[in-house]
Amino acid sequence: MPLSGIDIFKKLPKTNCQECGVPTCMAFAMKLAAGQADLAACPYIADDVRAQLEEASAPPIRCVTIGTGDNALKVGGETVMFRHEKTFVNPPGLGVLVSDAMPAEETDEKLQRLLSLSWERVGMHLKADIAALKAASGSAVSFAALVERARKTGVTNMVLMSADPAVMAEGLKAASGLRPLIYAATADNLQAMADLAREHSCPLAVRGSGLDEVAKLTAQLKDIKINDIVIDTGTRDLHQAFEDQMNIRRAALKANVRALGFPTIVFPCEMTDEPMQETLFAATFIPKYAGIIIMGDLHGANLFPLAVQRMNIYTDPQRPMATTEGIYEINNPDENSPVLITSNFSLTYFVVSGEIETSRMPAWLLIKDTEGLSVLTAWAAGKFVADSIAAFIKKSGIMDKIKHRTLVIPGLTATISGDLEEELPGWTIQIGPREAAHLTPFLKNWKA
Repeated sequence: MPLSGIDIFKKLPKTNCQECGVPTCMAFAMKLAAGQADLAACPYIADDVRAQLEEASAPPIRCVTIGTGDNALKVGGETVMFRHEKTFVNPPGLGVLVSDAMPAEETDEKLQRLLSLSWERVGMHLKADIAALKAASGSAVSFAALVERARKTGVTNMVLMSADPAVMAEGLKAASGLRPLIYAATADNLQAMADLAREHSCPLAVRGSGLDEVAKLTAQLKDIKINDIVIDTGTRDLHQAFEDQMNIRRAALKANVRALGFPTIVFPCEMTDEPMQETLFAATFIPKYAGIIIMGDLHGANLFPLAVQRMNIYTDPQRPMATTEGIYEINNPDENSPVLITSNFSLTYFVVSGEIETSRMPAWLLIKDTEGLSVLTAWAAGKFVADSIAAFIKKSGIMDKIKHRTLVIPGLTATISGDLEEELPGWTIQIGPREAAHLTPFLKNWKA
């Protein structure tokens, strides 16, 4: 069971040196218990105590890192069954399967889409994360060439797939320094794959026939000090795979089954040949509870909805999603276009900007930081009021972009118009519609 803050404090040196960045050892212990601090931050813990605390304070689902540097993919590290209990931690990696039996042109197209498809949404970068490179030919030379090809293309996060340790060894040489995930250790090749994982300091996936065999394999790996493990239960049936994901999470969190306390990898691409169905299968595993999801191919039509779903699930439910404060140009506005202002609550931004885009009327949309609160809530909390809006208008730079001095405010905050005109001398404050759906006729009839 995880240690409490008091239990951890009893094992700390109690120097209150503040070198960890926290004022006292007690505060540091509480942060450790809450998963908000790293044990490595304390320079004075004895090695034996450090080992005890690392084991006791580890999350029920181990965090495994694939790749290196800022672009590395972290999976696992989860502590709750349901998002509303606290939050989910590390979003699942979305990836594409490429084999050395594919034509070079198809390989390059898949890898280019993996790297190029990306979107900015609410200040977040939505993209795929990893390439699964499969030795379908059985040739070590072909497999190494595929890995090298992917590396030259710019892929840094990889799953190397082969059941043959000799073939895997050549692939790992080609991926030297990238720390790929080795897939997969089975009952037939466990020791050889473990040796490769230790030699190259790479995480290792295990594949078994069901939970019992997987648990047996992970226990054997832990006995030989291989701890960075990813689980594949081997099933390619959606219903059974879904049950396996649920049972793994429940066993690790509720029953403290350490042999199942690892992130998982699933292959919707091997569950169906129908692209739409594959996307639906992937969407099933994002909330329940895959660590890595491998698709047969990636296009905007399947990656974007999956990436948005992942973003929505893996955001802190206790913190509202917010859009970055600033000036947003919609439909190529000019110096005579209307200026509207609203809060930075993401839903508000998307609804308002969407209605403006639909109207096809050029406009400047000012987004004011209200800590993610909606317009009415922000007004009630004193975060969308005349003095703060006026200060934002003055520093935003909008006055350098327009000739007129007319500002459109949301209809729900009509009461602040008088105060706002006092705070912005020379400006005319217009009251916009109460509902975003009425913005189109409003903008078509707008006059400064």
